[in-house]
Amino acid sequence: MKRHSMISLKRFALFVTAGLFSISLFAQKKEVPNGWHLKDSKDSGFYGISMDKAYAFVKAKKLKSEPVIVAVIDSGIDTLHEDLKPVLWVNTKEIPGNGIDDDKNGYVDDVHGWNFLGGKNNTNVDKDSYEAARVYHKYKTKFDGKDINVATLSKEETKEFEMWSRAKEEVAGEMDDFSVMMLNRMYKTLVEGDSVIKRELGKEEYTCKDLATYTTTNPAAIKAKGQLISLCKMNETDEISNVAILNQLSGEVEKLKAADTPPTNYRGNVVSDNYSDINDRFYGNNNLMVSNSAAMHGTHVSGIIAAARNNGVGMDGVADNVKIMTIRAVPDGDEHDKDIALGIRYAVDNGAKIINMSFGKSYSPEKKWVDEAVQYAQSKGVLLVHAAGNSAKNLDTTFNFPTPVYENGQRATNWITVGASAPKLDIKEGGLTASFSNYGKKEVDVFAPGVKIYATVPGGNTYANLQGTSMASPVVAGLAAFILNYYPKLTAEQVKYAIEKSVSVPNGKVLDPGTKEEVDFSELSRNGGIINAYEAIKIASTLKGERKEVKAPVKSTVKPKAKD
Repeated sequence: MKRHSMISLKRFALFVTAGLFSISLFAQKKEVPNGWHLKDSKDSGFYGISMDKAYAFVKAKKLKSEPVIVAVIDSGIDTLHEDLKPVLWVNTKEIPGNGIDDDKNGYVDDVHGWNFLGGKNNTNVDKDSYEAARVYHKYKTKFDGKDINVATLSKEETKEFEMWSRAKEEVAGEMDDFSVMMLNRMYKTLVEGDSVIKRELGKEEYTCKDLATYTTTNPAAIKAKGQLISLCKMNETDEISNVAILNQLSGEVEKLKAADTPPTNYRGNVVSDNYSDINDRFYGNNNLMVSNSAAMHGTHVSGIIAAARNNGVGMDGVADNVKIMTIRAVPDGDEHDKDIALGIRYAVDNGAKIINMSFGKSYSPEKKWVDEAVQYAQSKGVLLVHAAGNSAKNLDTTFNFPTPVYENGQRATNWITVGASAPKLDIKEGGLTASFSNYGKKEVDVFAPGVKIYATVPGGNTYANLQGTSMASPVVAGLAAFILNYYPKLTAEQVKYAIEKSVSVPNGKVLDPGTKEEVDFSELSRNGGIINAYEAIKIASTLKGERKEVKAPVKSTVKPKAKD
């Protein structure tokens, strides 16, 4: 979901034929204050998580805060940002910049984390392909045009065939020629006009707010400006940037090519590992900020969790006394299962107690590796927090990976799936559920603020509003860290329990993001409400914790690192 299209290609085509497309920004009718997600609904009228009351609670109890490491598996981070420098995890066993693996963990100079999308000579993966295309072309020769009798296939082959069939429908499904033509034409128009606008404005990234006072005589720029402004009006915001629009549109154009052309091996060309071997795992580099655009998502997520509190600049993270461990494993495209599995293991082995995962995709060819990593995290008492996704789909009946459900049908106990909520209950103002959020009575555990969340972004100590379940997930991860700050002996399962059992259940109906019908919140998630830090910390205070390591439920495919 990070940087992924929030709408399906078919729906996208409908917007294109009208000369427009939507990037699924939530149409909030009124402006909201920065930091609304931390506020108390009774005091402010905004459905935040009552963070100030939670801090007042621990202060009244005179509790001491203990540090907690939170790993952020994402796109990277701006390690020089004013609000993040004080909260970066530091690997004290590593001597920075000496080119030696001082702590002998297999990763050289991993001072603040590790980049699993890196190669030698500081090369890095930024753009990547989509998993549907990778799956389709990987098994195309094996299954396409063949008379397949599923009854004769092995269990593994059946899984491959079902996955490939689903990918084929997505990748090679019908899309009318007119829509394809309009999509390509629109992209060409925006690219041509964007180059002119950037030159005339003197900036690489701009928003519709910048375009309001921009005038030009260049025909290409005039056309592009018109389309960009129309997009902003459709989404009722002037904060959409040219970069966000072109990134999404570029991805959609790329998808059109996927049916006939195998995807470029972006990752393999840079990383140069043996992807099929999970034990070939000591690859990558320590570059955590490849570029401003690459690090945008991870920087914003990290700030939501733990931006330095009460320092008089920018904004406040949810939790204090947190150290952010950065694991770069999510490109502009779909992440690879191997990188995610090894990222989880890296986080666990280096002391993280919570892992935020604001990413997702519809296919998981190497799910076994990810399942084993999740089970490894469970055995070490580490809580995983995952964003539900931004497609307005019901996760009870669709696919979104990674998932807490293992291939054997059992479910991870150390996992929270998070949907995105909005500031206001009044449906006339947009409603309490984010219109883009995935949901599910069985598969989504809680909702948390995910609309117009103001937080850190790269480039000169700057901040911006972004939205998505990618923003809701770190709100929950931050709350989990806050609980462990003051009750460090609680298990991952107890923290999950405290968060889930303390949700605020709104009075009245909410909108189902998929059907747009008015329903009870209990129809959209297991616990039927929005997280509340004050109520969660009160429940946590009643629990008797005993955090300890347990034996992993399955034998791991990953072998221990050989001693030097």
